[in-house]
Amino acid sequence: MPREILLNAFDMNCVGHIQHGLWRHPRDQTTRYLDLSYWMELARTLEAGLFDGLFLADVLGVYDVYGGDADAAIRGAVQVPVNDPMLLVPAMAACTTHLGFGVTANLLYEAPYPFARRMSTLDHLTRGRVGWNIVTGYLDSAARAAGFARQPAHDDRYDLADEYMQLVYRLWQHSWSDDAVLADRSSGVYADPAQVKAVHHHGKQYQVDAIHLSEPSPQRTPLLYQAGSSPRGRRFAATHAECVFLNGQAEAGVRLIVDDIRGQAQAMGRSPDDIRIFLGATIITGASAAEAQEKFQDYRQYVSSEAALVHAAASLGVDLARFDLDEPVDASASQAITSNVEALTRSQGPGWTKRKLLQQMMLGSRQVPMVGSGEQIADALIRWTEKAGVDGFNLSRTVAPECWSDVSRFVVPELQARGAFKTRYRQGSLREKLFGQTRLPASHPAMRAGEA
Repeated sequence: MPREILLNAFDMNCVGHIQHGLWRHPRDQTTRYLDLSYWMELARTLEAGLFDGLFLADVLGVYDVYGGDADAAIRGAVQVPVNDPMLLVPAMAACTTHLGFGVTANLLYEAPYPFARRMSTLDHLTRGRVGWNIVTGYLDSAARAAGFARQPAHDDRYDLADEYMQLVYRLWQHSWSDDAVLADRSSGVYADPAQVKAVHHHGKQYQVDAIHLSEPSPQRTPLLYQAGSSPRGRRFAATHAECVFLNGQAEAGVRLIVDDIRGQAQAMGRSPDDIRIFLGATIITGASAAEAQEKFQDYRQYVSSEAALVHAAASLGVDLARFDLDEPVDASASQAITSNVEALTRSQGPGWTKRKLLQQMMLGSRQVPMVGSGEQIADALIRWTEKAGVDGFNLSRTVAPECWSDVSRFVVPELQARGAFKTRYRQGSLREKLFGQTRLPASHPAMRAGEA
């Protein structure tokens, strides 16, 4: 019997996200991203399809590596304009009961004290259905927008992040006891001061002496996502993450990363079962293989190669506009997403070129799509879980909202028929649905943060 597969929709509060140019398709509705009803409709669609969550990406800064400016990004709507993902969540939570929400926030530019309150607020308003995708950024444009000359070096960003996590853990887990709130109308005592204590953190980056402003939320600490797969990123994931988001095309390569993260987590005293791995994937499906292929060819007519290169240049940290089509690209000095550079070098060889990159970007991104009938896609997803050890998939949007409806209509029933997908939601918080308990396990470092 195959394991139960987890599915997230992967989206962003903008027009163009991963598959660049597809917003121009006549059936695509992502230009409605400013309309709150669009997001509420999306949430209801995903819940009807039994999706586990909506994973919302975000970026601070613009993609200005390609050509040395942001012109091409602005022309092609390459994740600009982009709005705050967190402000969408309460409305989507209000019209759903079970769907989880993973929101991306860059800790380099979020003061930890107000950020901890914001996440506690979302956890309250969603009744425990919120997760935080922990990112440390990769754009110098974001650093300049925040008043810095440039972003810190790749590994230094993770060092800062480790301290940040210790501070927010203390605020979420160790400031208010579970017994603090009495709400006693007769005595007039809402909370017992003896059960509330200040957090004292004096570290290299942060100095905080304060009581957390929010009473304990259902999960206390939001479900923790993380997407780094560089060696330093894996160590961070093994330490902190509950859900890890990976990209990759080769099963064997993904398996090595999965085993490494779980092995490191176990060496730190965590259970490997306390981590769920989500693989980035793009699905194009239909009632038959022929229909799916027809849809794929239709979508390809709207792909923007320039927009795809703009996004790739930023994530790779290399101005691809400086290279001819068949000129080998040197990305050895990148301080962007180094795991992307490593993955591309593994798949294309050390002398990869723009032509090879464009050939891979069939739908405007480096993520090669899965195209086939519901039965074929179900087979492929199950094979990934068996061969690479992943638990689920973050499904990138193509033409929305039909891409989500197609998965619900054609793929989910095939997975259910194989016993590889739930037939109804479990009750409880997002963490309880994924791990069987609403609070973090005792082995997680957040539970020991109050000891320091």
